Amino acid sequence: MSIHGMLTEAREWRRLRIDTAWMAVAAIFAVLVALVPQQAAASAVFTAKAVWSVLPFFVLSIGLAAYAKATGAENLIAKAFSGRSEVMVVFASLMGALSPFCSCGVIPIIAALLASGVPLAPVMAFWLASPLMDPSMFAITTGVLGLPFAIAKTVAALSVGLLGGFGVLALQRLGLLVGSPLQDGVGNGGCGGSKIRNPKAVVWRYWQEPARRETFWAGARQNALFLGKWLVLAFALESLMVAYVPADLIGGIAGDGGFLSILVATLVGIPSYLNGNAALPLVAGLMDKGMAPGAAMAFLVSGGVTSIPAALAVWGIARRRVFAAYLAFAVLGAVLSGIAFQVVAG
Repeated sequence: MSIHGMLTEAREWRRLRIDTAWMAVAAIFAVLVALVPQQAAASAVFTAKAVWSVLPFFVLSIGLAAYAKATGAENLIAKAFSGRSEVMVVFASLMGALSPFCSCGVIPIIAALLASGVPLAPVMAFWLASPLMDPSMFAITTGVLGLPFAIAKTVAALSVGLLGGFGVLALQRLGLLVGSPLQDGVGNGGCGGSKIRNPKAVVWRYWQEPARRETFWAGARQNALFLGKWLVLAFALESLMVAYVPADLIGGIAGDGGFLSILVATLVGIPSYLNGNAALPLVAGLMDKGMAPGAAMAFLVSGGVTSIPAALAVWGIARRRVFAAYLAFAVLGAVLSGIAFQVVAG
């Protein structure tokens, strides 16, 4: 089955199920009401205040994502993959940090790029940078963790992309990572890859076309519902973290900002990551409990690139040596990002 077919089947299956995020929110408050009524009230107030505090950034995030969809800005991606490999790596890292793709949504694009003959080095750069940052995530990160953290995470996204891209070039010059990077029988990305194979012009003044105006509002509604449910869940979990997780526990594990705490945060982030935006309130809660800024950055970077669904998708399309390189560069980039941010943030 092609990557597009697998993703389509997954979307159809999700439509048949009750939304897991809202189910989790309902379950949390049902348990609290039954067992700890006073905490249920406290968590509800905490969640409402937290959502209200990030509301301007939430609206900005929704608007940026809807604007990118309505204008077709994602079609600019194809322009980053032309020229010398070294130049492509730089532009692919930059485009990855600006593109509105999550760690799973970028997989069809990657399949299309590789199937079209684009060298692995710039594809790896885009692959690693894309899930870590985009304009809408920048807005939410600013609202939850502050502007300095948002800027640092953007720099981290670019740096991890450059590390992966130039790392692949170095390995290829050593005679490694040669040959086709794709598994036999992998498709070309389906309709998700059409943005690469047949890029269309970007229409920045989308409001002049009725169809694009409808795309904007449809995208805004979809993103508001999607992001809203994850933020509500994340803030509800943060309220429980504030109430029940001892500060000295977090501080003892990841509070000193040393190499070991950053490495632990990196390894924990790989399997436990939920959603790029939903993870932000949880990290904010961990930092309030004493988590070092470097460990927080490492957690976000490692989880953003190597979430389990994304890793499984990469395993399905890429040859094993490419998968190993993807995982190694992601972990190394997360550790280095954490160390660098810890040095800067102190």
